[in-house]
Amino acid sequence: MAHIKNETAYRVALQRIDKLLPLVNDETPTNDKNYIELDILSDMVEEYEEKHYPIQTPSLEDTLRLRMYEMGLTQAKLAEMLGISCARISEIISGKGEPSLKTCREISRKLDIDPAVVLGV
Repeated sequence: MAHIKNETAYRVALQRIDKLLPLVNDETPTNDKNYIELDILSDMVEEYEEKHYPIQTPSLEDTLRLRMYEMGLTQAKLAEMLGISCARISEIISGKGEPSLKTCREISRKLDIDPAVVLGV
């Protein structure tokens, strides 16, 4: 299979995908030329993006800050929710300390954060 070799080719592929998207839907047969072209270009763009624009797993600290913002929580309220001290939650949010396994479970369960993010895997 061909590969996208540079940023210009990547941008052209994205533009072509934008033109193909309205022409292909769930009812489009898999042997349709637009479907095939879209499928091939999508795979090529995905491969290029994985190499040049990788998305890394967010840190626990960033995820906690985001979830606190989304839920309107202060550090004190979060500490209370998790059953730990304010000082301990401050250490975790600043990256100066790691949560215990019990606290990891509570973070994942009560804040609906993927266990892989909480455990840093």
